[in-house]
Amino acid sequence: MKLTEIQDPSFLKRMSVSELEVLAGDIRRFLIEELATTGGHLAPNLGVVELTLALHREFNSPNDKFVWDVGHQAYVHKILTGRASQFDTLRKHKGLCGFPKRNESVHDVWETGHSSTSLSAAMGIAVSNELSGKDDRAVAIIGDGALTGGMALEALNHIGAEQQNVIVILNDNEMSIAPNVGAMHQMLGRIRSSRKVRYAQDELETLIKKIPVIGGRLEKGSEKLKEAVKGALVPGMFFEELGFNYYGPVDGHDLNDLIEQLNYVKKEEGPVLLHVITKKGKGYRPAEFDGVGTWHGLGPYKMESGEVIKGKSKAPSYSFTVADTLTKMARDDEKLTLITPAMSVGSKLDCFEKEFPERMFDVGIAEQHAVTFAAGQATQGMKPVVSIYSTFFQRAYDQLVHDVARQNLDVTFTIDRSGLVGADGETHQGVFDIAFMRHVPNIRIVMAKDENELQHLLYSAVKYEGPIAVRFPRGEGIGVPMDETLHEISLDTWEVEREGTDVAILAFGPQVQDALKIADLLADELSVRVINARTIKPLDEKMLNALYAEGIPLVTLEEAVLKGGFGSAVLEHANEQEAFPRVKRFGIPDWYIEHGGVNELLEEIGLLPGQIAEEVRAFVNQGKKQSV
Repeated sequence: MKLTEIQDPSFLKRMSVSELEVLAGDIRRFLIEELATTGGHLAPNLGVVELTLALHREFNSPNDKFVWDVGHQAYVHKILTGRASQFDTLRKHKGLCGFPKRNESVHDVWETGHSSTSLSAAMGIAVSNELSGKDDRAVAIIGDGALTGGMALEALNHIGAEQQNVIVILNDNEMSIAPNVGAMHQMLGRIRSSRKVRYAQDELETLIKKIPVIGGRLEKGSEKLKEAVKGALVPGMFFEELGFNYYGPVDGHDLNDLIEQLNYVKKEEGPVLLHVITKKGKGYRPAEFDGVGTWHGLGPYKMESGEVIKGKSKAPSYSFTVADTLTKMARDDEKLTLITPAMSVGSKLDCFEKEFPERMFDVGIAEQHAVTFAAGQATQGMKPVVSIYSTFFQRAYDQLVHDVARQNLDVTFTIDRSGLVGADGETHQGVFDIAFMRHVPNIRIVMAKDENELQHLLYSAVKYEGPIAVRFPRGEGIGVPMDETLHEISLDTWEVEREGTDVAILAFGPQVQDALKIADLLADELSVRVINARTIKPLDEKMLNALYAEGIPLVTLEEAVLKGGFGSAVLEHANEQEAFPRVKRFGIPDWYIEHGGVNELLEEIGLLPGQIAEEVRAFVNQGKKQSV
């Protein structure tokens, strides 16, 4: 069968198990071949091929609603719902999204990209079905890593309490992005190693009778003790106690077993959980034997060897610079600890973990806990650093406000992937953190112009006593020489990178380099001052007041949302000073930025240096005309 000719999944109902197994092999080959060129989330999808086939065979999408948690594993679903022909555009600008997308297909009923949302969404769908008199099913597919998220546990509790008709498929592959951690992971491990729980439950009455001394008494009615023994013998009782009918564990690569269990599941009333054991990366050796998470999501690779194709490195990555700097500091400061919510691989924290395992805490997919956990450490005189992606920091906003900043605790946040990230799209663009942090009292926000300044800025931030956030972008630095000795730099002042008299550009992070390019582009007609505004909060009020007094037009440049951002802060400050400078702001407009190459996205929103240069020219010239 040609996968590109598939229009919808209805054809699966006519296929035998042996035919489905052939199709599973075809899908795996297709994914391995296509993603070798485009990159993407290979391992999660290879692990759910049989599961996705079985789900689409036994349920009726889109009437029955599949809610994919995170969405990393939805590529097979996309193939079966008629989108295989678009895979050459996967994660490219205006191409196929790497996550479920409602405007792509009627079969995509829930958009995601962040973890642990599926159960709440599925319950919402199930309630709506009930109120509307529909008998369609809501099916949430969630991984064991995502199940550790607090929101998922809240939803489990509510679904069980309300006895809502929600089917939960627990895709248990022992991995999130990196290997899972925590008690939930350990519990699931015990279930994996047990015999099939459903069958054990059926045999419990006989089994209990055989227990010496107490067996007979249990049979006669000691229900509490009976349930205690049952719970000890059957680890799946955790879910049963929450009000779910538990099935499994089942081999997620055995289509016969999957189909049989799904037939049981879909006949149940009320909440039901099917525990499916899968192998992440199944069918492709490099991904299947990946123990650290390299093959979770990656760029292009050589299909035959599994070698990831990388460009020649010109500089250390910003993530490595941060991890390396923290490791150096930890050698001299035994109170420094590092906390991450399942991002140890993405943020390259292995060097710290290797040297200081007792001071490295991977809390799993639990951003809220990570922040308050750090706050608790800080109350006892520790120096906790929370390493977190900008897009996931959103999830811990209340903890930032209530637990860290309100108490003015000494917590440092290293915010990875700040700015546009490209292929992962709107759910992952790190553009909101300045706006949601800037209005919070006590916190400082800084961002370095390059990797060398980053190490010193981070060193200074950790030395600072109080809440502070150090932002840095994805990818490699610009290739500047790296100082061997760390030193403190000012957390209150800006630096003039280039003098100029016609207009001043205030920028921070990689945009300082953009500002210098803009100055070069305009050099024949305008004298452009470039200012490294590395302290986003607080502003350098002394320099700003001097700029107001000078009367020079101001341009603010940020790869973050304009509303509530750095440019807004400058305007607010000018208003407070009763100054009225001419100010033009450049940044992310008031819409979600979709997936694509970063430069393509910047061009779309008018933030390439050449585009900005034209607008700056017009802005300055307009001011000159008005003053004549």
